[in-house]
Amino acid sequence: MSNDTEPIQPDSGNAGAGIGEPAAETAGSVPALPDETPAALQLQPATAADELPEPELEAEEGGMSFFDHLDEIRIRLFRAGIFFVIATIVCGVYADFLVNRVLIGPLKDSGPNIVLQNLVPYGQISLYLQVVVFSGFVLSFPALAWQVWKFVEPGLHERERKASRFVTLFISACFFSGIAFGYFVFLPISLRFFAGFGSPLIRNNIAVADYVSFFLSTLLTAGLVFELPFISYVLSKVGLLTPAFMRFYRKHSVVAMLIIAAVVTPSTDLVTQMVIAVPMILLYELSIFISAAVQRNRNRKELLEH
Repeated sequence: MSNDTEPIQPDSGNAGAGIGEPAAETAGSVPALPDETPAALQLQPATAADELPEPELEAEEGGMSFFDHLDEIRIRLFRAGIFFVIATIVCGVYADFLVNRVLIGPLKDSGPNIVLQNLVPYGQISLYLQVVVFSGFVLSFPALAWQVWKFVEPGLHERERKASRFVTLFISACFFSGIAFGYFVFLPISLRFFAGFGSPLIRNNIAVADYVSFFLSTLLTAGLVFELPFISYVLSKVGLLTPAFMRFYRKHSVVAMLIIAAVVTPSTDLVTQMVIAVPMILLYELSIFISAAVQRNRNRKELLEH
């Protein structure tokens, strides 16, 4: 007896699925991830800004990166070097005048009891080189100070730039004042004292190298010491120095300046030490006046703002 009913074909989409089990995915469909995805898969990809190194981020925000600062320093040093080379060449043209009149002039005016002598074959060559290079440095000092200022200027606020408009002129004036004091005041007094001290039967034959070292160190020390008002101005401007602080430590500073004068002075006599110490004390008093002026200006601006 034939069976008229046809056998039921299993559904291809539900093949192998048991009762109560979800149907299998159709062919070609993407399988769904389980609810508990591993933490590594849940991390979002890093953005382009996160992948940039810090210097590039600073450059995008308008600042200068570390390598930009290095490039800026290189450019400023190169320009300063050009000014220095040009000034040195100019001084080399007048080398004889610088040696015979500027260098040896104060020694001649001190008296006949001091005579220079050369002790090594290359002594005069070394003498000319030192005088020309030092003269080139002094002549190009304003340009060197200007390059340093142009490197620092971008990091200042607009108000600080306006307040420091003549900073290069201030630095140069202080430096040249120190050079002039060392040449026209300190050197003549010291050399006359050396020439007149001791027995007249002993002739002072001074080695050229020692005299040049004394001459250059005296001028350089005086030039740096006279930068004290500028240093006081800068520290007072940033709020690290106040006139009350300088007045409170006035006695300590005087003692310190006497010690510094004793150290930097080539001789051990009291006269030459006081020639250096007295201007330092006067410059300290001038620095107190400058610091007080800066503080008054700051207080006035704060009252106007409030």
